Amino acid sequence: MKDTGMSTRALWAGEREYLAFGATQVPVVHSVSFGYDDMDDWYQVAVGKKEGHIYGRNTNPTVRAFEEKIRILENAEASTSFSTGMAAISNTLGTLLQPGERVVSIKDTYGGTNKIFTEFLPKQHIDVTLCDTGNHEEMEKEIEKGCSVVYLETPTNPTVKITDIKRMARAAKRAGAVTVVDNTFATPVNQQPLSLGADLVIHSATKFLGGHADALGGAVCGVKHLVDDIYHYREINGATLDPMAAYLLLRGMKTLKLRIDRQNENAMAVAKYLITEDMVEDVFYPGLSSQKGHEIARNQMSGFGGMLSFSVKGGIDTVRHLLPKLAYANRAANLGSVETVVGPTRTTSHVECTPEERAAMGIPEGLVRYSAGIEDIDDLIDDLKCAFQSLPKYIR
Repeated sequence: MKDTGMSTRALWAGEREYLAFGATQVPVVHSVSFGYDDMDDWYQVAVGKKEGHIYGRNTNPTVRAFEEKIRILENAEASTSFSTGMAAISNTLGTLLQPGERVVSIKDTYGGTNKIFTEFLPKQHIDVTLCDTGNHEEMEKEIEKGCSVVYLETPTNPTVKITDIKRMARAAKRAGAVTVVDNTFATPVNQQPLSLGADLVIHSATKFLGGHADALGGAVCGVKHLVDDIYHYREINGATLDPMAAYLLLRGMKTLKLRIDRQNENAMAVAKYLITEDMVEDVFYPGLSSQKGHEIARNQMSGFGGMLSFSVKGGIDTVRHLLPKLAYANRAANLGSVETVVGPTRTTSHVECTPEERAAMGIPEGLVRYSAGIEDIDDLIDDLKCAFQSLPKYIR
C-alpha cells in the first residue's frame, strides 16, 4: 500500500488477512490458545517456521492486525506490540542494552523514560549519557565516544523540543549504534523517522494512535532482525497487548489522518493565541517560528502535532485557578485524545520526578501541557480566554 495516501492506509492497512465470516471489521479473538490436529503443523508454527498462533502471550490475530497496520503506516520491515507505551520503551532498551554498554539520549524525555535512564539502567551497570536537547554538537561528541543505542524523543514530552533525526542517525551509524525514536507525539502522519535514518520507532499507542483514551498499548517498528529480538524479549517477559485493546486501537487508527490534521490546526491556533495572552510567560510549540528547533521541525515533519505547553505568571498558584475554569478540556494525565486534555506536568508527564529533577530538565512547576482535541477552534480559544479573564484580580 506504499503508493496510497495516509488516510487510505489508516483505514485499510493490515486488516484484510484477519477478517472472518464475511465481516468487514477485524474480530476480537479472545482465545488464549490455538489448537492443532496436525502435530507437525503445530511444531512449525511454534518455532516460527509457519504463520499461525499457538498462545496468546506470544501472538493473537487481532493483535497482529494492529501490528501490521502500524508497520505499514511507518513503512517498516517489521513490528511488534506491547501492553503499554512504557512496556515498549523498557522492552526495547532491555533487548538492545547489556551490562557494560552505553546509551546516549537527551535530558528531557518523558518522565518514565527518564527514570529508566537515571534509575533503572545504572543499576544494571549500563552507562547513560543525557545531553542537552537540541545541542547536536554535544550529542555527536558523546556518540563518537562509543555507544550501543542512541535514543531520541522528538518532539519531547512536555516541552516539545526538536532533535534532528537524520543528523543523529548518521552519527549513530558511524559509531555502530542503533537509533531509536519515540514518535508518539508526531505520529506517522507528521513524521517518518525510519525514512530519516532511524532503525526503530516507538509509540505509546495509548495516545494519538488510539485517539479515544480507552485503550492502553505500545508498538515498536523497524528493522526486522531488531524487531524480532525485541519480540522475543517481550514474549518471554510477558508485556502482551490485550486483544480487546488491539481492537480499540485498530478502530481509532482508522481516523488517524483526519484527527491529526485537525489537531495540528487546533494546536497551532491555540499556540498563536497564547503568545498574545498577558498572563502567559512562555509557549512551547515547534510550529511557532520563534521556537528553537522550528527549522529542523519544518524539514523533518509534515505537521507540527497536537501537543503544546505553556507557563503562566504566578506559576502553580495560577494553574490551580486557571485549569478548573476550562469547560472544554479534561484535566487528566493523558494526551492525544479527540477531546482536549490539559494538566500541569508535575502531575502528568513528570510526576515520577522530584521538583529538582524537573527543574534540571527545564520544566517549571507551573508548566501546563495542552493536548489539543478536535473541537471547533473558536470554542477552544474562547474557553481559554474566559479562563484567563476569570482569574482572581490578585493573580492578574
